[in-house]
Amino acid sequence: MKNKILILSFLTLTGFLGCQKGNENVIMNKEDNFKYLTEQFADLAILRYQVPGWDKLTAKQKVLAYYLYEAALSGRDIFYDQNYRHNLVIRKTLEAVVNSYKGSRDTEDFGKFMVYTKRVWFSNGIHHHYSMRKILPEFSREYFNDLVNNSDASLLPLAENEKPEDLLKTLIPVIFDPDIDAVRANLEPEADLIKTSANNYYGRNISQKEVEQYYDSVEDKNDTTPVWYGLNSKLVKENGRLTELVWKEGGMYSAAIEKIVFWLDKAAAVAENDLQRQWISKLAEYYRTGNLETFDEYNILWVKDTVSTVDALNGFIEVYGDPLGHKGAYEAIVSIKDFEATTRIAAISSEAQWFEDNSPIAPEHKKKNVVGISAKVINVVVESGDASPSTPIGINLPNANWIRKEYGSKSVNLGNIVYAYDKAASEEVLKEFAYDDEEIRIAKEYESLSDNLHTDMHEVIGHASGQINPGIGTPKQTLKNYASTIEEARADLVALYFLPDKKLLDIGVAPNDEMYKAEFNKFIRNGLMLQLQRIKPGDNIEESHMRNRQLISKWVYEKGMKENVIEKKTRDGKTYFVINDYSKLRGLFGELLKETQRITSEGDFKSARNLVENYGVKVDPVLHKEVLARYEKLNIAPYKGFINPVLEPVFTNGEITDVNVSYPADFTEQMLYYARNYSFLPVKN
Repeated sequence: MKNKILILSFLTLTGFLGCQKGNENVIMNKEDNFKYLTEQFADLAILRYQVPGWDKLTAKQKVLAYYLYEAALSGRDIFYDQNYRHNLVIRKTLEAVVNSYKGSRDTEDFGKFMVYTKRVWFSNGIHHHYSMRKILPEFSREYFNDLVNNSDASLLPLAENEKPEDLLKTLIPVIFDPDIDAVRANLEPEADLIKTSANNYYGRNISQKEVEQYYDSVEDKNDTTPVWYGLNSKLVKENGRLTELVWKEGGMYSAAIEKIVFWLDKAAAVAENDLQRQWISKLAEYYRTGNLETFDEYNILWVKDTVSTVDALNGFIEVYGDPLGHKGAYEAIVSIKDFEATTRIAAISSEAQWFEDNSPIAPEHKKKNVVGISAKVINVVVESGDASPSTPIGINLPNANWIRKEYGSKSVNLGNIVYAYDKAASEEVLKEFAYDDEEIRIAKEYESLSDNLHTDMHEVIGHASGQINPGIGTPKQTLKNYASTIEEARADLVALYFLPDKKLLDIGVAPNDEMYKAEFNKFIRNGLMLQLQRIKPGDNIEESHMRNRQLISKWVYEKGMKENVIEKKTRDGKTYFVINDYSKLRGLFGELLKETQRITSEGDFKSARNLVENYGVKVDPVLHKEVLARYEKLNIAPYKGFINPVLEPVFTNGEITDVNVSYPADFTEQMLYYARNYSFLPVKN
């Protein structure tokens, strides 16, 4: 399951101050004079974040973070290629044009070309990072032909004896035809999910049935400690037989993986302690061998390390890009612990057994002994792959259920990311969609805290709760393309159910018994209305987090309709959803939590499908049209992402003795910098 929360809620809810197209209107925080929002284009806003606590690190810790930073960025090309087989050649063609186009750049068409290029950078390929549908250029094929032919051919990703016109014959239909490889990961229930998905996790001549039969033949549902079969490979058909091309040194993606391993080895040599050295070395061993048992060994060691200040995750981790949930996307995050902010999240994790015991789920689905949930707030140093530029705000890993049950998990809140979002936010969307002054007052007073608590509880007790019945198999085996949505709904429902609980007052993380109302209001408002800003007219909801939010909101709205728990109101031609009974709404969250846990525990595919398809997928076209019209006047981008800090080593007598951190403000410059320094893969694999 995808155990990370993607940011939508409080920033899409509150919007941005002064967002304008281009760079001319940059947001500064009045307190520290730091520029948080740098530009806005298409449906995207680009932010920056700082790294609090960097100056408090020792020189050795800074060097460790630098080596892990280099390892993280070294795998950047992998995620592009995983997303789509033509992504690398497209990206390098676009970058060649940006670097060398000889024609005029002061034209409307070139401006549209730059917007398209930045969208490709943001999405790590030509499919939208959230909807997963192809991003279509707003300039013509003829203009693209002119761009390529008037750029430096030596910079183009040309094969031997290939000419620019040959390259164009391949790229133009791939880029401009909306029907060619239209969706990166298709989740439509009646489709062949493999043949209709454009991702590069499977050979083009393989069907969904073949994939399912292959993994059914190698997986043992009675294995109590199973590896995540297929996590680090591409499944292809060679000479009529299915085989896996493993992502490892000497295998697929070797050129990038060799760089990752090089920096991991250097990091292990300067580790803070022996346990940290062990998991870094084990991660390097996994990349060398591709052995999934070694990956599990690394995860166990990593979970045990709760004392190190510098931390990192790096690997093929989340499986959202594969509709069948086998293949892990490359992802890396390097961070340092925020000791002060960790107090709040640690208070929740220390009571994990209480939350499990008092959950409304069936007794047979509860864990009798919740173990090892270590929780902390971190400040991100750099993100790469699936985590960048669009980033999670919370993470709970590892994903293997048996490791979580026997050894526990790490749950983190990305503190400086959340802080940057918060500092770039304004009240425009809140004023537009909140029903009255009381709703606005509650949001202003409590929403920042309630959002953090929701994230903490989603990660710490949500993903870590419940257990699967013996012999059922993992959710990806049983729930298939609905597994991710059901898992995110289950974790959200745990958080929503417990937010009003007196327990949060008792452990000192909630200020009063009113705070939770801010999160209830926001979740319903977001799930039924605000997130529709991200959907094009006529489309269904594709992304699993969005499906989860609408599923929960529509289900409780419908089930509470008889008692008017949530009331749909209209004023001045505008729609609002107003909670009339918070206590009964909590009860409905509990009922749905019990059902999603049952579905997960029993592997009930039919019920998962009915729940997701009936509540999470379809969009009300009339309400959708209204939401888009109300947003249009606000000029607020629905998606946000980040420029990473840059680490610069300081050398003394050939040795790194210090590392400085700087905060670049130009997204294009960072993408070109990465292209120059971290492009390790050939354009075709």
